[in-house]
Amino acid sequence: MKASLSWLNEYVPVKMKASDLSDALTMAGLEVEAVSDRYDYLSSVVTGRIVEVHPHPNADRLKLCEVDVGDRVVSVVCGASNVEKDLLVPAALPGTLFPDGSLLKKSEIRGQQSEGMLCSEAELRIAANASGIMVLDGDLSPGLPLNQALGLSDPVFEIDLTPNRSDCLSIIGIAREIAALQNTSIKLPDTDIPETGNKISEFTSVTLKAPDLCPRYSARLIFDITVAPSPFWLQDRLMSVGLKPINNIVDITNFVMMETGQPLHAFDFERLADNKIVVRAANKGENFTTLDRKQHTLSSDMLMICDGEKPVALAGVMGGLNSEIEDTTTKVLIESAYFDPVCIRKTSKKLGLNTESSHRFERGTDPEGTIRAVNRAARLMLEMGGGKLIEGLIDEYPESITKKAIPLSVSDTNRLLGIRLDQDEIDTLLQSIECKVKKKGNDKLEVLPPSFRVDIARPVDLMEEVARLSGYNNIPTTFPLIPAEARKPALQIDSRNRIKDLMTGFGFTEIISYSFINKLSSSLFSVQTDNPEKSLVEILNPLSEDHAVMRTSLIPGLLATMNHNISKQVRNLKIFEIGKTFFSTGTDKQAEETEMLSGLWTGSRFENSWLSKETACDFYDIKGVVEELLRSLGLSGTKFTRMPKASCNYTKPGYTAQIILENDPMDKMIGLVAEVDSRMLENFGLEQTAFIFELNISRLIRLIPTVKTAKPIPKFPATSRDITIIIDKDVEAENILRGVEILNDEEELVENLSLFDIYEGEPVPKTKKSVSFRITYRSSQGTLEDDTVNQIHSNITHRLIKKFDATLPD
Repeated sequence: MKASLSWLNEYVPVKMKASDLSDALTMAGLEVEAVSDRYDYLSSVVTGRIVEVHPHPNADRLKLCEVDVGDRVVSVVCGASNVEKDLLVPAALPGTLFPDGSLLKKSEIRGQQSEGMLCSEAELRIAANASGIMVLDGDLSPGLPLNQALGLSDPVFEIDLTPNRSDCLSIIGIAREIAALQNTSIKLPDTDIPETGNKISEFTSVTLKAPDLCPRYSARLIFDITVAPSPFWLQDRLMSVGLKPINNIVDITNFVMMETGQPLHAFDFERLADNKIVVRAANKGENFTTLDRKQHTLSSDMLMICDGEKPVALAGVMGGLNSEIEDTTTKVLIESAYFDPVCIRKTSKKLGLNTESSHRFERGTDPEGTIRAVNRAARLMLEMGGGKLIEGLIDEYPESITKKAIPLSVSDTNRLLGIRLDQDEIDTLLQSIECKVKKKGNDKLEVLPPSFRVDIARPVDLMEEVARLSGYNNIPTTFPLIPAEARKPALQIDSRNRIKDLMTGFGFTEIISYSFINKLSSSLFSVQTDNPEKSLVEILNPLSEDHAVMRTSLIPGLLATMNHNISKQVRNLKIFEIGKTFFSTGTDKQAEETEMLSGLWTGSRFENSWLSKETACDFYDIKGVVEELLRSLGLSGTKFTRMPKASCNYTKPGYTAQIILENDPMDKMIGLVAEVDSRMLENFGLEQTAFIFELNISRLIRLIPTVKTAKPIPKFPATSRDITIIIDKDVEAENILRGVEILNDEEELVENLSLFDIYEGEPVPKTKKSVSFRITYRSSQGTLEDDTVNQIHSNITHRLIKKFDATLPD
């Protein structure tokens, strides 16, 4: 909504500066987005003194003028009849942008250079005179900007209104707000028309066939009117708010709409069949051509204004081409109505027609303002177009729309807003916006809002008015009472943050992907029909096909991120994500949500530098990350074992390990670590090898110990021994490590064991492999003797050979 300061001053004397008014309106809830002076374009038009006038050598009606513009003398070709030497005139210089959108450039006219333009009042849009160039006061100095020389300034406020403040979609509405802020009164235009009869009923009638969609319809009739250009002041008012003048009749309807907020429409009365108006719902499939010469197909929930035979306007949106005002129009019917906001909004959206009228009607206009608006328009038309007003007024208003009084508690208002206002202060504030207030006891008020405030219906609405009128800045800042004692963070949140910190410490970067994925992403995993990932949770109204189902794994998001990074030439990537996966448990049941941690590593093990050669990461790198993560969380007894080939749905068989925690009462796989299968990579457009891991965080967090344990630092030295045995290829080294741990429970002196070598090849048989371990022994009671250690080591070696059908190397 645009409003010029000069227009506002007609209804309320504005006592504030433009900048102060902008701030005050914004703090009152009417956000001013911008303030601009509509005469800024005159800053490139300067006062110029004509020092010489010569005939144009190639044109009889043109003259070549030498004009002093302050800092230089320029040549200007001019055709005005009143050009004379020593006149002080407005001189537009190249680069001037005129109100009609034209840009002045240096040009050549009939072979002579013209470095500007000498302007008339009409060309500058500051008056209507176009008979010759504008002559200025000779006492002015050449070179002054014209807006400064003439003292022309008119700030225009661009206000971004919230949808509920339809009352401020008018100059008078904004003036009311200014009057309330300044504690002054508003001056409304005179709309009284003396009535001596009701002859209008002899010429026309209005029939409401859809009173639910059009509760009120008012009309007046003017005969013998003359359609002509509007006077300059009216054109100027419309242009100040961005509207284009058309003719006096149409301009008056637009002017009254901008002034009062009540949209009007003028019909050519002689083009109305049977000279009557019928308001009805549209017929389904009915066609109608609007003023913009576009044909629309209507639906039955739209409202039409019709004559005795046909539709003539799309109610509240746009008039019809078949009843528009023309230059030959002599009889005008002025429409002023109140339409159902929901109906107008639906019509506007369905047809894609957003007009100044629909913008106001769909937000709600004043049902009691139709008469004032039609009278205002009729008075202006009589002044500017002559004619004769047909006595009487049509006002079809079957069921009056009345406002109900709203009870307001002073104490509740103060409590909710955090302020301290007494009953009289709240009374004064509400009366400043034209509410009628009655006091009920010491704490209660009964408030009747004005009809134009369609947004006030509840006590909280009145409280909002009190807050903004008293000033949001005047509401004291308070803080909630927070107890001094700190609450222990929730285990789920605390553990999740620990995991994120650890993963970041391992050099991984956290990502966040959508919980919605493409339905086809499930098939990219090549899963079997009995796999839980086939139990998809489908979105009933997805935004797009890429967000049609809830994700059942975080891996697609990691691979999509890998694809995006590789496309940007980032080939070394370590990323992770913590998020929920979703599995359907039935049509009418809540989906099962499982929180997961997934990570991906691809590219080099280390960034390429002089310190080390570039080496590709492998399965054991990602496995080491998982081992260290679980160890840092205090989880021991982690077991990595081969995933059966049938279960490797999207990972490479033989390079996939399932993770099991020994202290997990469920004794089930809690995650996996693997190399991504090449088919999966191809589906995501990837060629580079990638390694992933997945952990069930929902189960894992419950296993994290809440109590930390410690043991004393050993006083006595340790000693180590190596074991090398030859076993079948199918025996996992993990099982041998577990076997040694079991023996440790018996021996009690084994402190640590580690795998340090695996060898396959000659002279080891093809079906065998050589595995080497290092066992560290230590006693808390004293220094171990070699004989004791050798005896224990020999015992462990023979028992491993027996358990795993192993042999010692030759």
